[in-house]
Amino acid sequence: MLRINVVSIFPQFFEGPLSLSIPARAKAAGAVQYHLVDLRDHTHDKHRSVDDTPYGGGPGMVMKPQPFFEAVEALGPGAAAGPVILLSPRGKPFGHADAVRLSGLQEFTLLCGHYKDVDQRVADYLATEELSLGDFVLSGGEPAALAIIDATVRLLPGAMSDLESARTDSFYDRGISAPSYTRPPEYRGYGVPDVLLSGNHAEIDKWREAEGRRLTRVREKGEED
Repeated sequence: MLRINVVSIFPQFFEGPLSLSIPARAKAAGAVQYHLVDLRDHTHDKHRSVDDTPYGGGPGMVMKPQPFFEAVEALGPGAAAGPVILLSPRGKPFGHADAVRLSGLQEFTLLCGHYKDVDQRVADYLATEELSLGDFVLSGGEPAALAIIDATVRLLPGAMSDLESARTDSFYDRGISAPSYTRPPEYRGYGVPDVLLSGNHAEIDKWREAEGRRLTRVREKGEED
């Protein structure tokens, strides 16, 4: 079983999404366990403060290192042995290969920042890696952590009723996947490509492969559709 620890000042952010759809199905199948940690439980002042003003001045607040270090230590040796991932715009872009890697582990921990920044000592001496969803800034690490969890647990046994569906997704040992269509064959004058209605599975496979390559070129090289 994979154990996913999430350290956040808003653990309730995850309760609804993780109780629905594939994340919930993976848990029900015994493939994953979610452990949500309130970072404020590892503070030592009456205000349960997790942030302070930045050294050197400047706007915004910086999250303190102490609560993060103590929160991970309280999780036990397994958490320290597995990846400790800080969600950060400075991080490496998260991709499908990362989801595959994480899905094969026994345990990993996600650290969710908030406010202006997280003390760099968390990145340098606690986290084993930093991951980002892309070149944009979120209000906190929670949405990024949830996206990483979803991308990871859908690859676990029992999470999806049809694992073959996951294997035909974009980025699963390929670039972009081909477009999908379903009934009706015509809607408001917009039709489905004839090849998909032909019943010729060899031609359908060729079309899907070609469309996937075309869409991958469009995305990677900025070519016109």
